[in-house]
Amino acid sequence: MSNSSGDADALIHILYIDDDEGLALLMQKNLRRRGFSVEWAESDAAGLARLGEGGIDAVVLDHVLAGETGLDILPSITAMPDHPPVIYATGSDDTSIAVAALKAGADDYMLKGISADYFDLLAAALEQALERTRFRRETAQAQEVIRQQRDLAEMLLAEVNHRIANSLGLVGALIRMQSSMTTDQVAIDALHETQMRINAIASVHRRLYTNRQVGSVQVDEYLNSLLTELETSMRDDKRPHRIVLTAQPVNLATDKVITLGLIVSELVTNAFKYAYPDSVPGEIRVIVDQTDDALRVIVEDDGAGFDPSSPARGTGLGTRILTAMAASLKSDFAYDPGHDGTKATLVFSLHEGK
Repeated sequence: MSNSSGDADALIHILYIDDDEGLALLMQKNLRRRGFSVEWAESDAAGLARLGEGGIDAVVLDHVLAGETGLDILPSITAMPDHPPVIYATGSDDTSIAVAALKAGADDYMLKGISADYFDLLAAALEQALERTRFRRETAQAQEVIRQQRDLAEMLLAEVNHRIANSLGLVGALIRMQSSMTTDQVAIDALHETQMRINAIASVHRRLYTNRQVGSVQVDEYLNSLLTELETSMRDDKRPHRIVLTAQPVNLATDKVITLGLIVSELVTNAFKYAYPDSVPGEIRVIVDQTDDALRVIVEDDGAGFDPSSPARGTGLGTRILTAMAASLKSDFAYDPGHDGTKATLVFSLHEGK
C-alpha cells in the first residue's frame, strides 16, 4: 500500500550507503515500519551526490564498499557543513574499525545483521544520533543569538562612550573659551583645573570607545594617555617639568579608573604647581604596581615637600576632591613624611565591592 505525500514527509529520511542491494531492500522494509524512509546509494559517489542535494536526516554507512571502505568517504561526509549524523555499520567485530570510524566523525557504530533486534537497535541508534545532533544545533543557534546580542550591546555601549567622550570634550572646550575671556588669574587657574578634571573622565570613555572594551580599562595605557595630555597642557617655561610613568598592565573597572584618574590628575597638578621653583625643571613620578589583590599608586617628586596639616595654598578644592575620591575607593591614602620632596601613596582593593 502506498503512502500519501504527507505520510512520506513525516518520516525521518535516511540515506543508506552500501553496495549490497538485497540488504538495502531489507533495510528499507524494516526501518519504514519504525518511522524511517530509506534511500539507497550503491556507491560513495552516489551517496555524496545525494547528500549534496540535501533533505537527508541521517546516514547509515557500510564499511565494505566496492573497491574501498566507508572510512574512505566518511571524512568527506563529516566535512560537509551541518552534515547529518552517521551510523557506521559493518559485519566485522574488529574493534579497531569502530575506533577509526568514531575518530573520523561517526556518531555511532553498529554490527550488521538481518534480525528484528538489529533493526530495533539501529532505529534506536538513529534516534539517539538525531537527538544529539538536534541538541548540538539548538545549542549552536542559542550561542549565535547570544553572540549577536552581545555584539549589539557592545556596539551600543561603545556608541554611548563615544557620545559621552564627545560631550565632555565639548564641555572642556566651553570652559577653555570661558577662561580665554577673563583676566582674573585665579579664575583662569580654576577653570583650567576644572577642564583637566573633565578630561580625566573623558579620557576613560575615549579609551572604552576606541578599544571596544566593556566595563574595564587597562590602567597603564589610560594613565599614559592622561599624563601625556596633562604634561602637554601644563608644561611651559615657568613649569618645565616632566612626568615619568611606571605602571604594570592591570585591568580595572571603569568606575574605579575614573576615580583613580581624578586622584592622579589632582596629585600631578599639585606637583606641577607647587613642587619646584619657577623655571626650575623637575621630575614627577607616577608608579602603579599590583601587590596581591591590591593596587598601589604612588605620585612623588623631589621638590619642596608638602605638609598635609598646613593651610591650603589654593582654594582647597583639590584636597577635598582627593579626600572624597580616596574614600570612594575605600583606599588607604597617605603622604610619606620621610620622603625628600612629596610622596603620596594610594592603596585599594582590586576586588569589586571591597
